[in-house]
Amino acid sequence: MLKKDLRSHYIRLRDSIPRESLLENSLSIANQVLRLPMRVWRSSYFHLFLPIEEKKEIDTSFLLSVLQGKDKHVVLPKMLDDQRLAHYLLTDSTRLKKNKWNIPEPVEGIEIAPSQIDVVFVPLLAFDQEGQRVGYGKGFYDRFLAECRPDTIKVGLSLFEAEKRIEDSEDTDVPLDYCVTPKRVYSFPME
Repeated sequence: MLKKDLRSHYIRLRDSIPRESLLENSLSIANQVLRLPMRVWRSSYFHLFLPIEEKKEIDTSFLLSVLQGKDKHVVLPKMLDDQRLAHYLLTDSTRLKKNKWNIPEPVEGIEIAPSQIDVVFVPLLAFDQEGQRVGYGKGFYDRFLAECRPDTIKVGLSLFEAEKRIEDSEDTDVPLDYCVTPKRVYSFPME
């Protein structure tokens, strides 16, 4: 399928999920994340998105608890006007405010360079068996992931299982290393 078709299909699917099921699936994803390989857990700096509740995105608060319980440094994104992301360390004094898209983000704080980030949890609408993903189409994460180190681990989080293939992937699309769903952990390339 094409990205635009996948995007509209999965937005509709996600909209139809009851709130209780969304929470159960979000908790299942946090539990599945614990099954990621040790190379992930040896890392220190983890980039985590916060959900747009109105769009029924995965509730990452469960995953945040996992990361904090493992004493990891959690980095949160802030959207900039030039369609780029800034990244801030989450501390006890971090204040969050919803932006114009209703995404909670840090108001200010200790900025972290993309080169310092070891693991990025990537939001998405759909993904395929090759590790390609479909987001909202603005390119924020593709630009950000291109700024990260080549060895930065990219982990998608999805409410749904993999599509066979996204037909219109581009050279600028940055593939995932893993994708976690409520039922399993995918590793790319798949064997």
